Amino acid sequence: MNSLTGSSSVNAAASFLLLLLHLLLLLFLTEGTTLLPAVKDILIVLPRFPPPGHHFRLPSRSPPSSSSSSSTTTHHLLLLLRNMSGQSLTDRIAAAQHSMTGSAISKAVCKATTHEVSGPKKKHLDYLIHCTNELNVSIPHLADTLLERTASNSWIVVFKALITTHHLMMYGNERLMQYLASRNTLFNLNNFLDKAALQGYNMSTFIRRYSCYLNEKAMSYRLAAMDFTKMKRGAEGVMRTMNTEKLIKTLPIIQTQLDALLDFQPNSNELTNGVINTAFMLLFKDSIRLFAAYNEGIINMLEKYFDMKKNQCKEALEIYKTFLNRMTKLSEFLKVAERVGIDQGDSPDLTQAPSSLLEALEQHLASLEGRKLKDLSTASRSSTLSSTVSSLSSAGISLSRMDDKTEDNRLQQHKAMHSQSTCKALHAFRFWHNLQKTNFIADEPQDDCVQSFSGILWERKRCGLCENPYVPFLCAPHYC
Repeated sequence: MNSLTGSSSVNAAASFLLLLLHLLLLLFLTEGTTLLPAVKDILIVLPRFPPPGHHFRLPSRSPPSSSSSSSTTTHHLLLLLRNMSGQSLTDRIAAAQHSMTGSAISKAVCKATTHEVSGPKKKHLDYLIHCTNELNVSIPHLADTLLERTASNSWIVVFKALITTHHLMMYGNERLMQYLASRNTLFNLNNFLDKAALQGYNMSTFIRRYSCYLNEKAMSYRLAAMDFTKMKRGAEGVMRTMNTEKLIKTLPIIQTQLDALLDFQPNSNELTNGVINTAFMLLFKDSIRLFAAYNEGIINMLEKYFDMKKNQCKEALEIYKTFLNRMTKLSEFLKVAERVGIDQGDSPDLTQAPSSLLEALEQHLASLEGRKLKDLSTASRSSTLSSTVSSLSSAGISLSRMDDKTEDNRLQQHKAMHSQSTCKALHAFRFWHNLQKTNFIADEPQDDCVQSFSGILWERKRCGLCENPYVPFLCAPHYC
């Protein structure tokens, strides 16, 4: 009797594995098209990623028979393999593995870093951002999962892992930045090279440069305990109100981070695919905000220069000379953005300050050191300083307008996508309700279900970006 039972179990397992192989082959050949209408009709479309910390549980009614258990497992596998068009077989298998293990974060990272030659999908990025704001989500696990993806040999996967990390640095909770800054090492991609194709050779160069910038961005946070791209700007901003001693220490940190960003050095002809274009867009946004903070720090330094001590004046003079050089490099970077249509001709005029100001700064330092140079009148020096500060302030205003414009565009896109998700909410809620109330059978919900759905929309917390009703299982990416 036991031998018969064991034989039937082996046969069932063999049939199950054979079915799985057939499904994988069929998906690979059809690139994720609909398998069979009959199969589609009996499947429950579960939310792709449950809210962080949530675990699905099967309804505990009567113990299922062996045949029903096998059927349920088969339905699960069919569900995992659906709706994955445009992805490689490796991506599909990896996503299925993470789904089976219940790791929603790992699955989201996997789907954000597929082998598709396009930027990470917004729905996966939004879900990961939401995860960074949840207290029950392990930030080290999220960060380590992203770092593991950079160990791939594919330039696409590595590039998209860097992009995802950068996106979370910009829009995620500060806890992630704090953790990344606390690590001794972040990205070790100085020798990365994808030899599989010519495009891999070309993109590997930008991957190495991009990883260096992200390393420097994390290091800047570690040294200054602040993110220069997120700080308050304006007359009452952080850099404008910083004291002299701290200002002299902070400006070189900004310079180093800006140097790493500008070293990306793309030509418009090299922005040839959606992956590098996405990375360049994030770098463009960072360059605006970073230089705006840099610019305000320089204004503050110039206003205090003639009241500084000798050693401080010497350091400030070198900082100012470096700043003039960075203005030229940033202008070239923004021209590339203008050629590819990112800033639409809104770049500020970063004309250098008149040489007379540099002469005034050098003359003041020489007087403190007891050296004699060409004397400049106090009135002339004040006029030159006032003109330079006014010019830099105008450039800062232009940079702020560019930043506001890009953020407005991002907010409009977010609201549009959120509205589309809300339109599909009732359909998704029906599946959610059936998951709670039935044993994976798609029954039509009762009228009270629709009423409770309306209540959930307004009782749940609002989206932090557009203030629309936020329902985790609706705002998460259900369909791949």
